[in-house]
Amino acid sequence: MKTSNDLTKLLYSIDRRGYPAYKSTRGSYRFDGYLLSIDHVQGDPFASPSAVSVTVRGTDAGFPKDFYDTRWRRIALQDHLLRRFGALAADASRRTGSGKSGLITVSRPGQEILERSACHIAADGSVTVRFHIGFPAHGRTIDGKALISILSNDLPQIVHQSIFCSALDPAALRQVLELADDQQYIREQLASRGLVAFLADGSILPRESGVSQRPMRGAVPFQSPASLSVTLDLPHRGPVTGMGIPRGITLIVGGGFHGKSTLLQALERGVYPHIPGDGRELVITDERAVKLRAEDGRSIVRTDISMFIGDLPGGKDTSCFSTENASGSTSQAAATVEALEAGASALLIDEDTSATNFMVRDELMQQVITAGQEPITPYIDRARELYERFGVSTVLAAGSSGAWFTPADVIIQMDTYVPYDITARAKEAAAGFGSQVRTLHPASPLPERVPLADSSFRGGCLKIRTSGTDGFSIDRETTDLRCLEQLTDSEQTASLARLLIYAEKHLMDGTRTFPQILDALEDLLTKKGPEGAIDSGYLTSGLAGVRRQDILAAFARCRKLRIR
Repeated sequence: MKTSNDLTKLLYSIDRRGYPAYKSTRGSYRFDGYLLSIDHVQGDPFASPSAVSVTVRGTDAGFPKDFYDTRWRRIALQDHLLRRFGALAADASRRTGSGKSGLITVSRPGQEILERSACHIAADGSVTVRFHIGFPAHGRTIDGKALISILSNDLPQIVHQSIFCSALDPAALRQVLELADDQQYIREQLASRGLVAFLADGSILPRESGVSQRPMRGAVPFQSPASLSVTLDLPHRGPVTGMGIPRGITLIVGGGFHGKSTLLQALERGVYPHIPGDGRELVITDERAVKLRAEDGRSIVRTDISMFIGDLPGGKDTSCFSTENASGSTSQAAATVEALEAGASALLIDEDTSATNFMVRDELMQQVITAGQEPITPYIDRARELYERFGVSTVLAAGSSGAWFTPADVIIQMDTYVPYDITARAKEAAAGFGSQVRTLHPASPLPERVPLADSSFRGGCLKIRTSGTDGFSIDRETTDLRCLEQLTDSEQTASLARLLIYAEKHLMDGTRTFPQILDALEDLLTKKGPEGAIDSGYLTSGLAGVRRQDILAAFARCRKLRIR
């Protein structure tokens, strides 16, 4: 095994040479307390920085086994170490020459806690952190002495102050792990208590701004109405009271700017655990809940949307519907069916981002435009069937149609960010108008779709580009993910691109259905983490965990998707 001294001598020997000579540094080197691996060297100082990793043995890292013996604790601890490493790296990072010289960069998590390839704790307690360093240069000439300073002075301090248990604040560690336990306990309690979600009293739901997920200062703390109040005895915090949203159909109403969408947005992000101090750390939603919206222009491939859309003009069959340019109603119908196919437990819908004609048709419109003239069966007519037959609940934020008062099981009014249970009052008011929900024949069982591999994905070197959470491109084919509102991180986008390539190469064999492929990918992610979909080459730091529902949603939006 080569040592840090060997690396220092090598860097002195190539100092002032052409930048390609940095390639000779690839390999592993033993430093005091950890192993440094230079996995990929950038081609020039203006290219993406070099990929580097450090590994600390479990006996040296010193984390007790119970700190990482459950999946949720391990992910929370990984997240905590990564944030600490990133803060120290940001302090030490500085430009020392041309291009990206001297920059030390690592994944920067947001408010959500995700499993990431940037930090991994193995079964024996060893810790690996993957990050990037801009190897220093003057012009395109190696500055070996500057890199020696980074690797011999800056990096050891970062590693020893972030990855070794003895250097970390015990109180902060305990808070992270205990919160992970409490969050997992609430998540496990949802099913047994018949709940879609739980929102603890005192939570801060409003966010700082439209571009920030940090909590808003001075916001009204959440307070459950007594009729929906649930108390859970958490493992560490003890009894915590909050609002339980029951399974079935829940309607969120209220005037504009009173908090309907804020509550719904908290629920859609509640599928992920949140960091201490986020304000929503005890807002927990069933992790299989899916946010839906209309999406004009998306691609749909051989999807049975007949439960919502009948035969279209021209005789187009909606039991096997395909289009390159979906309308608002057909896109929302397809998204609903895809969510069912992926095993969704609840659908979260905001009236503001939905196709109006897909959601509801009032009585007067039904009289003027008869059923035979309208191919759309609105969602309101299927919502009860979705729950009773498919076990899929609905949580809808709406402010313009009282027709939903009839099918809703629970009606919550938001008034200046305070929720009130107005179910009885709304039902009484609705009784005088009669039901606008039609009785329909049961929808046909959803057929099992079998995707086919596209030969273009079998190339040896596919170029992947991501654009935040907006989408990804593989070679020149772009997949638009802007309407997948539960994606929170660009590293999830990168994971979805990798998973698509992996599935195309290994799983889409013409026999496996989508659910079977999702099962295989979930198993892969559970066993190997986000980097499990990488077939060859060095392990990248830029991947994060994704849910099966988001995997299918991304696959379905790939315009090269082929279905048997």
